[in-house]
Formats: sequence, structure tokens, C-alpha cells
Amino acid sequence: MGQCVNKCRNPTSSLGSKSGDKESSSKSHKRVESASGGVHKEDSSAPSSKSTSELLNGTKALEVTVETPVISSAMRDPCKDESLDGDGLSMMRIEELFGHYKDELEDAILEEGMERFCNDLCVDPAEFRVLVLAWKFQAATMCKFTRKEFVEGCKAIRADSIEGICSRFPCLLLEAQGEENFKDLYRFTFQFGLDADEGQRSLQRDIAIALWQLVFTQDKPEILEHWLDFLAENPSGVRGISRDTWNMFFNFTQAIGPDLSNYSEDEAWPSLFDTFVEWELERRKKEEERGLMTKEEGGSCPETDCPTTDRLGTEGSRGSQTWGGH
Repeated sequence: MGQCVNKCRNPTSSLGSKSGDKESSSKSHKRVESASGGVHKEDSSAPSSKSTSELLNGTKALEVTVETPVISSAMRDPCKDESLDGDGLSMMRIEELFGHYKDELEDAILEEGMERFCNDLCVDPAEFRVLVLAWKFQAATMCKFTRKEFVEGCKAIRADSIEGICSRFPCLLLEAQGEENFKDLYRFTFQFGLDADEGQRSLQRDIAIALWQLVFTQDKPEILEHWLDFLAENPSGVRGISRDTWNMFFNFTQAIGPDLSNYSEDEAWPSLFDTFVEWELERRKKEEERGLMTKEEGGSCPETDCPTTDRLGTEGSRGSQTWGGH
């Protein structure tokens, strides 16, 4: 697609007639008084469009022609008939844009239409920009825009075309970086991931992992990857993510340092966080132990395996030559 949905027609291409073909009824004629005081009225059946009246002395009076302008409807700019707001936003173009992707049976853009919409926007349906757009549209469900959501969303971002929406992405991404805006986007993402038709109240584990990766695209907390690893490795212990757990994780990333040293089980954290911190500290301990063992094993070697001083010197010389040394 990639073009403006509603284009203005060229008014000069549909005029349809020359000026000489205008009907005689479009002209009005004035009466011309003679010198003797009589009045002569032009015969309407005369072929000429000009009114000519002869005086008694054989001279001709002034010729008077008054034409009534005829404005063809084709000359009117159809764009002026559109409903435009103060900033030039066209409600008609927004409605037509929605209709281009709308489902045939339901008054909404569904999965197939959403895929075409994203293709025309040159974005991946699973990328952060689409999440931000859904946030601005206040979409209630993934892979679906109702007519009201789409129209009100386009009005909110001040865009009525594919090009207009694309041009707004940089501003929307910048807006999402604001502290309060991101907090609102983060909370929206949980609701967005729920299946409203099924009446879900918690996110499926896999969906929650994907949404956490998505919503933190621009500013990823250091602890995020370890948190997601914990969720992935404990499928039996984590069946779903509640709204409270989702919201509290954002607070967790803000309040607890990467080393987890200031975490306290006595505070009002969800029990799942207690389990995670215990799991993470144990993982780090094992990782440190493996690092020490590797270091100890690498620090001592049999005499037959250790390179001699001459051998090291030779290899060092080769290395300098390889990297352009002299």
C-alpha cells in the first residue's frame, strides 16, 4: 500500500465541455432603451447571444452581454468536502483506512488484517513499535483493533494515513521512555496479553516471558534475563503470572540492586520473588565455584605440557607479525 488512502482527483481532467458549449439559458439580457423612449426586447429565439437594437436613425446601440457564471461540480475540490479538524486531520481518511483492513464479518481489524496493516507499516507484529501503537490505541486484545480503538487511536497520534502513522513512530518511542508513560505502558501490557474472550485473569507463563522481553526493549534491567531463565526452568512451579506479580516485578527492578543484596523476605514481595532470589543466589554461587575450579586447573600443568620460554618467545614474535607488528 504505502500511499495516501484518499487522493484528490484532478479537477481539470473532468471538466467535460468547452466554454463555447454553454447553454443560452445561462445568459441574461438587458433591455436597451432607444432615443425615442421606446423599449426593444431581444427575441429569445435569435441565435446570437448578444442583444442588438437599432435606433430610428439607422445607428446601432451599444451591444450589452451579461453572462451568469456556471460552476461545474467537477471543478470543486472534493478534499474540501472532507471533515477536517483544526490540524487538518481527515475523519473520512481514517474511516477508509480502517475499512481497508477490516474483517469481512466483524467490525474490527483481526489477525489477517493486522498482519497486512503491519506489513504496510513495515513493522513486525511482534516488535516494540506495534506494542506502543496498541498502547496509544488502547487496544483491549492482541491482534485486534475495534473501529472505535482504531479511529480514536489515529486521532490521538494525529495521523490519518499509513505514512502519517509511520512518521509518528519516533515521537511515540520517545514518549514511551518517560517514567510515568512507561509505567502506564507496562501496566497496559499485562491487560493486553490477556485473552478477554476467555476471561483470563493471569498471563500464561510463556506469554508473560515474551511480553517482558518486549516491553523492556528500550531499557532492559540487568536482572531481567535471570528472572526469565528462572521462569523458564521452573515450569511446574510457575503456571501463570498474576497482575500483582507483573506489577510488583517493575517495582522490584526499580528498588533492588543487581546483586540482590538489599532484598529482604520480610518486605511485602510476592512469594515467587523469594523463590527467585534464592534460586539466583544459588546459581551465582555455583557459577563462582566453577570459575575457581577452572582457574585452579588452568594455573597448574605438567611440565611436559607447559611451553618453554623459547617457545613462548617464538609464538609472541609470530603474533606480532600477524597483527602488523615489526
